[in-house]
Amino acid sequence: MTRTITFNELRKIKDSLPDGTIHRIADELGVSVETVRNYFGGENFKFGQSCGVHVEAGPDGGIVALDDTAILDRAMAILEEKKAPEEVQA
Repeated sequence: MTRTITFNELRKIKDSLPDGTIHRIADELGVSVETVRNYFGGENFKFGQSCGVHVEAGPDGGIVALDDTAILDRAMAILEEKKAPEEVQA
């Protein structure tokens, strides 16, 4: 399923992830760490692959069309896991 998001929103999600999440997502989805980094805006295609991320210049960092949302979906689930214990304490 294709999803559209701004580049700045995508980077904000990446920056909100706990330490080690990039490696965790890579392990869980069976892709390289560099591929996950490329998904979030990295450009190391020597060791990672392109993963269906298309950026169009524009405001707020531009528009990003994601062909496959598996990495984003996993990142969002991890953010929900991180938020759950905080809500219990509140």
